Amino acid sequence: MDDLQRLVAIEDIRQLKARYFRCMDTKDWEGLAKVFAPDAVFDLRQVSSTRHPLTGVWTPPFGDDADVHRGHAAVLEMIRDAVSHLVTVHHGHMSEIEITDEITARAIWAMEDVILNAPGDKALYMHGMGHYHDDYVRLPAGWAIVNTRITRLFLDRG
Repeated sequence: MDDLQRLVAIEDIRQLKARYFRCMDTKDWEGLAKVFAPDAVFDLRQVSSTRHPLTGVWTPPFGDDADVHRGHAAVLEMIRDAVSHLVTVHHGHMSEIEITDEITARAIWAMEDVILNAPGDKALYMHGMGHYHDDYVRLPAGWAIVNTRITRLFLDRG
């Protein structure tokens, strides 16, 4: 892969991740379905844990394999069940994208999310910051997320 192809691939992956955030927040399930590979895995074992900056201890402890969603349908069902009834705002920043070969890549994205109940519902507030750790594959239709995992630096459950 030459430098121009590498830069185009990086930009395609940036656009893909932006589409992931937008489709999730706007509840565009059809659009969201297009960002994941057929064999996608979404690992949420660490999504509720934060690491103490001085001791390095993760609280609460990580979840188990029940928090790992495998396959396109399972990933989409998990996301829809988790956010369809909530107001969500997700931002991804400062991507570190590495093209590993012609059809694979990986990235770490700094992220921030705010999650609220819909207006009129009982108050819910969650504000988190951390990182997405993604693996990508280039399919005939373009790049897709094949593995994703969220780690947290901060989580305020209001």
